[in-house]
Amino acid sequence: MMYKILDKINSPKDLKNLKEEEIFLLAKEIRKFLIKNISKSGGHLASNLGVVELTLALHSVFDTKKDKIVFDVGHQSYVHKILTGRREKFGTIRQYEGLSGFPKRNESEHDCFETGHSSTSISAALGMAFAGDIKGDSNEIIALIGDGALTGGLALEGLNHLGSSDANLLVVLNDNEMSICENVGGLSDYLCNIRINTVYRKLSKHMIDLVSSVPIVGVKASQTAVKIKDGLKHIVMPGALFDEMGVKYFGPIDGHDYKTLVRALEELKKIKGPKLLHVITKKGKGYKFAEEDPSSYHGVGKFEIDKGVMKVKSENYSQTVGETLEDIFNDDTECLAITAAMANGTGLENLKIKYPKRVIDVGIAEGHATTLAAGIASTGTKAYFAVYSTFLQRGFDEIIHDVALQNLPVTLLIDRAGLVGEDGETHHGMFDLSYLNLIPNLTIFAPKDKSELRRIIKQTHSLKTPVAIRYPRGNDLDIESSKEDDIFKWETLKKGTKIAILATGKMVHNALKASRELETEYNIRCEVVNSRIIKPLDIQTLEDIARDFTHIFTLEDNSIAGGFGQIVLSELNKLNFSGKAVNIALPDSFIEHGSVDILYDKYGLSSNKIKMKVLDTIGKTNLFEEIS
Repeated sequence: MMYKILDKINSPKDLKNLKEEEIFLLAKEIRKFLIKNISKSGGHLASNLGVVELTLALHSVFDTKKDKIVFDVGHQSYVHKILTGRREKFGTIRQYEGLSGFPKRNESEHDCFETGHSSTSISAALGMAFAGDIKGDSNEIIALIGDGALTGGLALEGLNHLGSSDANLLVVLNDNEMSICENVGGLSDYLCNIRINTVYRKLSKHMIDLVSSVPIVGVKASQTAVKIKDGLKHIVMPGALFDEMGVKYFGPIDGHDYKTLVRALEELKKIKGPKLLHVITKKGKGYKFAEEDPSSYHGVGKFEIDKGVMKVKSENYSQTVGETLEDIFNDDTECLAITAAMANGTGLENLKIKYPKRVIDVGIAEGHATTLAAGIASTGTKAYFAVYSTFLQRGFDEIIHDVALQNLPVTLLIDRAGLVGEDGETHHGMFDLSYLNLIPNLTIFAPKDKSELRRIIKQTHSLKTPVAIRYPRGNDLDIESSKEDDIFKWETLKKGTKIAILATGKMVHNALKASRELETEYNIRCEVVNSRIIKPLDIQTLEDIARDFTHIFTLEDNSIAGGFGQIVLSELNKLNFSGKAVNIALPDSFIEHGSVDILYDKYGLSSNKIKMKVLDTIGKTNLFEEIS
């Protein structure tokens, strides 16, 4: 497809000479370009359709070779990438060795900070402003943050610090009235009031003039006047909360009115110090399906443009969790579930509809969610916190200090564990076993399939201690088990001699496939053990394996550093195991984006690479060895 204006845009400087009508046409072409390309590759659609004019305005006013725009979360940076010389490569976005779906410093000089998790932009931008002040830089610093991300604790900490500083920093609040799920909380309600109350805009200027003219005579009159001013300001003045924090508030303005955006940004460049521009946008703008259902078009796979995203009905791990909790909630009328703005993603949406008072959405606040769960559990009530592995990292201290230290009955349902694919480094769940393993009082499971996940959730409901259950993204076939055995013991799925593979979670599938291929192709019979409980280890079964086998392989989709394999090695040392032990795990490094199958093969977790590792290891000296 040929584009009249877009094909001429190779860098932001190409925007400078465009006429207003050409900018309007460019915005339309960018939306067509986004829809066409994302329909083929998948990616974040609705958020990027909503920031087209805003991104055009930012690049028209600021020079991102020296000025710095920090994209909060970063999934709305596609338009920025298109405008900064990456249009020709855009078809590779989120694909292996292609463009990242998030800002990457090594990808472009226009990307000043790498993001992927919410609520980081204000803190990062403030740090840049402080460093620039020391160096004597004259560049502009802009933090672009959404209304959902603004509810995160880190964003509020940054905003609080910004207001007490004299940093020359502009916060652009992109208010599209929605994150992945509906925004919750007092701040969301506050912004909603600003959006809908047109009286603000009509009366603001006249009332401010009136308040400013109130005479002040004497101390009591002065105190009274101050109270009147403050009271009236809260009634008629939008953004009073930000102003009182020390951040000058401007807006709200139409985030799809390019001309107004440019004028506002130009004026704000002249105003020094902390300031916030409130911009109202529509998520999914320009594509009917995304406008009507922005949640479903937040992150999409491939789709047909004229038909939209087709809903997949097959049950995945997240749905299994939601259905299992519904069974539990039907029987136990007091237990509660918590989500951090991810009810849809973690499978709790139907449970929330059925039990609206028992499913608590805290917004983007994983640390708060964890301690909230601890508070619930301290009363003897069972609490479930369903959260993506990558986002649980933000509640690490709370897991230790508030949950585990008090040995409370909180169950962490850890979704998207292991590699998640195209979202890359910031979203892979490859560290949870490492940081959870070191926490006392915590029992950790990694079920091999959905049936076992369901059984573990139900059988641990009565536990009065903390539990963590990790499971992958998507939908795997169930593995047939011989019996309903003890979930606190490991399960032998395939008998073998001399060689044992101890696999966790999703890796059990790959271990079984590798074992079958070894037997078929080389007559090598490997024992495959479903090591579903990771903490505490099944020491009795491990002792039996150490006694009967000469080669032990551990297999996990977690970082090798501090993971399941290293814990097993430590125990084997205690048992004076004289054979050879090999850890197969992800390396001690960050893993790039790409399809899960490609990444598994590259990093040694595919069935073929597992098979080759076993063949390569057989016959070598009997030494402990850690490899990845």
